[in-house]
Amino acid sequence: MEVNNASLAAVGVKLEQYPKDGKPEIAFAGKSNVGKSSLINGLLNRKSLARTSSSPGKTRTINFYDVENTLYFVDLPGYGYAKAPKTEIQKWGKMIEDYLYQRETLKSIVLLIDIRHEPGANDKMMYEWLKHYDYDIIVIATKADKIKRSQLQKHVSIIRKALNMSADEKIIPFSSMTKQGKEEIWSVFDNIIGYKKDE
Repeated sequence: MEVNNASLAAVGVKLEQYPKDGKPEIAFAGKSNVGKSSLINGLLNRKSLARTSSSPGKTRTINFYDVENTLYFVDLPGYGYAKAPKTEIQKWGKMIEDYLYQRETLKSIVLLIDIRHEPGANDKMMYEWLKHYDYDIIVIATKADKIKRSQLQKHVSIIRKALNMSADEKIIPFSSMTKQGKEEIWSVFDNIIGYKKDE
């Protein structure tokens, strides 16, 4: 999909605050500071629609971005960041769980993993939880420009093994600097929502 129009459409913490127009949704989940905002901005050809921050745990709401009036990108709060009070972390967890569990327009979930590091306990827990609920999961390995090209496949294999992924499940390396992986990600998204380019 060619993206020329994207905007923040809704910000919420509970179901009644989320969009009700039935457009398909693709949600983005990942550890704090894994590059979620950079990925969303990169895919939408925008510099700062999704706010990036060097201090982790900034996103405390669920943010819905309207993409070409065709679908929503849903930015979920980053998990696994301990600086917030425990009660706050539990609230985020419940908010994310309610969204994932009750949202019928949710078509797929993008799980972001930093390509430089083996997935941590929180990543594995999230992946297993999503598998348990039978979600369509796309794993995107961020910060691909930070490692040598010759090392890419090795790092992808480490992620695949750590998450216990089968050979046919997708891991797409992505770099917000070089835009590596952007076209491949969009072709997967287009398939998921059944988007056909007007001839």
